[in-house]
Formats: sequence, structure tokens, C-alpha cells
Amino acid sequence: MTKIIGLTGGIGSGKTTIANYFEEKGVPVYIADDEAKKIMQSQYIIEQIKTVFGGVVFENEVLNRAKLAEIVFNDSEKLNQLNTIIHPAVKKDFESWLQKKQNYDYIVYEAAILFESGRYKDCDIVITVTAPEEVRIERVIKRDKTSKEQVLSRMKMQWKEEERIAKSNFVIFNDNLKMAKEEVVKILKILNIKQNQS
Repeated sequence: MTKIIGLTGGIGSGKTTIANYFEEKGVPVYIADDEAKKIMQSQYIIEQIKTVFGGVVFENEVLNRAKLAEIVFNDSEKLNQLNTIIHPAVKKDFESWLQKKQNYDYIVYEAAILFESGRYKDCDIVITVTAPEEVRIERVIKRDKTSKEQVLSRMKMQWKEEERIAKSNFVIFNDNLKMAKEEVVKILKILNIKQNQS
């Protein structure tokens, strides 16, 4: 039975970079946020979003994800409504992906809201990626061309670092990528996972 490694971390922690490194090392990775973006383009999901949020989040019948994000990151009730639409579809997609990976001992399920969504309960092992708050804020401003205020409001919607860390089996400190990669290698050894020698 393939075991699931849940990989999470707050916004700007660099968890996707770490997920990509697991993949380089030969562990299949499912990036829930990327898959959710694809799923949000399906007609079935678009109809549900339209029903809940109305036409305000659409421009010429195309979902305006920035507008939707602005609404949900400032309103926890709206965020819950969106998650109720998206999470079951992502879960179903992940289960069918997992079926195709049964010849692997471990896979990585990467999700920003692994704890908030309760999905951590489906994982055999949980790894949190963390970095100092100022580093994380700087990364997101640079990546998303956004303001510090917007980053902080998104951070408020997520679990606090200490809450995540308390519920994790492993913690990777990612303020130095070389050292963070060394942490990944150590975890692979502890879990006895064969790795690509790259």
C-alpha cells in the first residue's frame, strides 16, 4: 500500500520548491493547488462558483481568479464556501492519480491548507516547510507582485507556524535552499526511500 507524505507550509515557505526536489529524487508528487486551478476551469465547477459568488468574479464568462482570491482571503465564510466546492473535486482527482502510483512505496501530497482542510488525517507522515516570516513575506511580494498587507491578510487565514509544526513528523527549515535539500535527503534516508542519485 502506497504511503502518503503530506507536505505543507505557510504562504512563501517554499514548499513547492521542496516538493519539486522530492520529485527530482524519484518520489511522485501531487501538487493540490495546481490541480485545483485546473479543476476550477471545468464547466461543472464554474457553474457552482457562479451560483455561490455570482457574476462579479467573472469577466466575459471567464473566471477572474484574482477577484475571487481577493473576496475569499478577506472573508472566511466565503473561503469555506469555495473550499466546499473545490475540495471534494480535488480529493476525487487525487484518488484517481494515486491509483496509478501503487507501485511506489511513498508519494508526496503537497497542499497549502493540508491542516485547515483536514486532509492531513489521510497522510501517513506530515512534513512542514517553514522559513522566517519576513523571508516568507518578501518571497510572496516578489512572486505575486503584491503588497505586504495582502500577504499578511492571507497569512491570517492559515494556521500559525507553531500549530503546523506541533502536528508534523518532520520540519524543513527553508531559509537556505542547500540546507533544506539536505533535510529532504535525510528524511528520505529515515523513511528508507530509494532516491535518484542526482
